[in-house]
Amino acid sequence: MINKLSAEAFGTFWLVFGGCGSAIFAAGFPQLGIGFAGVSFAFGLTVLTMAYAVGPISGGHFNPAVTTGLAVAGRFSWSDWLGYVIAQLAGAIAAAAVLYVIVSGKAGFTSIGGFASNGYGAQSPGGFSMRSAFLAEFVLTAAFLIIILGSTAKRAAAGFAPIAIGFGLTLIHLISIPITNTSVNPARSTSQAIFVGGDALGQLWLFWVAPLAGAVVGALLYRALLADAEKA
Repeated sequence: MINKLSAEAFGTFWLVFGGCGSAIFAAGFPQLGIGFAGVSFAFGLTVLTMAYAVGPISGGHFNPAVTTGLAVAGRFSWSDWLGYVIAQLAGAIAAAAVLYVIVSGKAGFTSIGGFASNGYGAQSPGGFSMRSAFLAEFVLTAAFLIIILGSTAKRAAAGFAPIAIGFGLTLIHLISIPITNTSVNPARSTSQAIFVGGDALGQLWLFWVAPLAGAVVGALLYRALLADAEKA
């Protein structure tokens, strides 16, 4: 079990370090910044690379919502749920801590700013409401679970699941960075909120509730509408 938990912690570390790091350091760099599209691809690439690197060890969840959805779908044991979530949170927080140390070493450093945290209202990049943020996170996480369950089904082409999942996460970010700065991952949201504090912590509930609810619904939809096809 220690190997699985270590894989989850390391994979989630890479997701936060690579995805949030690209948003913090590279997205707004004068004239050379990678922008929303670059950050979207960075998050997708973190999942794709870690799914290949450590996915065979732990299943490559790197996200409490994914772990929950897979358990609901019968693809993961509930008895291992808490251990996976703790490992994911530990990896995410460790990555945020490293990012904080790097950010604070910049000349003239005064604050970490938004630190790639998630939010709605005044904390939303596009000023979207709590209702809009909840709906986006809910729907996109549900879709993410369907992508994961479908691409890892027995009938799916072997070896291509990480590509589908990575590009799926890229698309999710392309859609929702302006809305919430994109979560669909409670561990990713928690790690950044801890260091930002204030409204980021106050709004963190949404980035647990909406992704977890979306994951459950996505898993149930898959089981109800597509599971028979999987067995065929």
